[in-house]
Amino acid sequence: MNSTVLTIPERSNIESGSWFSKLSAPLRGDILSRATVRRLGDNALLSCRGEPAEEWVGVAKGAVRVSSVSLSGKQITLTYVEPGTWFGDISLFDGMPRTHDATTHGDTTLLVVRKPDFKELLSRHSELYEALLRLNCRRLRLMFDVVEDLNTRPLASRLAKQILLLARSYGVPQGEEIRIGLQLAQEDLAQMLGASRQRVNQELKGFERDGAVRVEPTRLVLLSKEKLMAIAAR
Repeated sequence: MNSTVLTIPERSNIESGSWFSKLSAPLRGDILSRATVRRLGDNALLSCRGEPAEEWVGVAKGAVRVSSVSLSGKQITLTYVEPGTWFGDISLFDGMPRTHDATTHGDTTLLVVRKPDFKELLSRHSELYEALLRLNCRRLRLMFDVVEDLNTRPLASRLAKQILLLARSYGVPQGEEIRIGLQLAQEDLAQMLGASRQRVNQELKGFERDGAVRVEPTRLVLLSKEKLMAIAAR
């Protein structure tokens, strides 16, 4: 395999991304022509909080863990960037340092656009400004949804919603089941939901009793999407 070229599944992940797929063909082609392929193993550091921004990145395979450090020095998982998603543009726009740490989660393939090329893309394609504005509006809406859920929904509802999102992004259908391909510890799930691992474990056991999920070591298997959606709606 040519390490400088995306595989067919990797290219499909990029081209079918909900944001990228809506760009015009000339802009998509220009982005891809300027991007370089970077393949990394698990837990490779991409950027640190406080560093100057030098790259705009699209995930073609795997995941990128976005995290922060607590006052006690503990690394806290905030979210995972899924295949087909681009990130890193905010700091390139405002010139401010990176706001969080970013590391790979599992074997990961990235498309990387250097800052000078990103700036040139903006100057050549006014469409990109509007597209990135829409993208950041969507991010802001999602952030408000998370804050609202944190303050108004019980943990079971928030956990069910998170599992459904993970299944949509990383789900691998196996018969009537959907296995979440992202290797995830309960501690990571807990951090993303602002809860303790013990409480998340209790809720997952309840989901298992209800026949909604099956918990395996570092894996979750979705058994009934309908039951999980019912829990999420509570």
